[in-house]
Amino acid sequence: MLNIHLAQAHQAPEISELIGELLAEIMQAINETAFSFHLEEAQQRLHEFIREGKNIVFVAERNNALIGFVTIYPSFALYAEGAFATLAELYVKPEYRAQGVGKALLDAVKTHGKQQGWKRLEVTTPPLPQFDKTLAFYQREGFQISGGRKLKTELT
Repeated sequence: MLNIHLAQAHQAPEISELIGELLAEIMQAINETAFSFHLEEAQQRLHEFIREGKNIVFVAERNNALIGFVTIYPSFALYAEGAFATLAELYVKPEYRAQGVGKALLDAVKTHGKQQGWKRLEVTTPPLPQFDKTLAFYQREGFQISGGRKLKTELT
């Protein structure tokens, strides 16, 4: 049976391992070292983010084993007409994909967002065309392409 619930800070080590799997999968698909990932730092950071409410994390468990997660963070913007959230990471272990786990995680986020009064959810997909299936998944779940590209600049 699938169990979706809010993560607790003490789950940060296990969730961080899945974050490492997600980032490794993306980098392998695009053949580029796009992320710098250090497990211990990620565990500490995620623990703090959950404890302080900077990230809201839902986990998917089957038979008491963690099989997926989604992280979101609340934001505010004029263009979004107030409060909204950005989906930062969503990952389901490969052997559990196409079984409704990702949809169940998104449904939990949408329910939570409505309770919080958020106007929308936003997400940036990993690079295309390598992640066309990811884009198709989000579109099936009601997300619409809103244009533009995600850009970044390092501040350190």
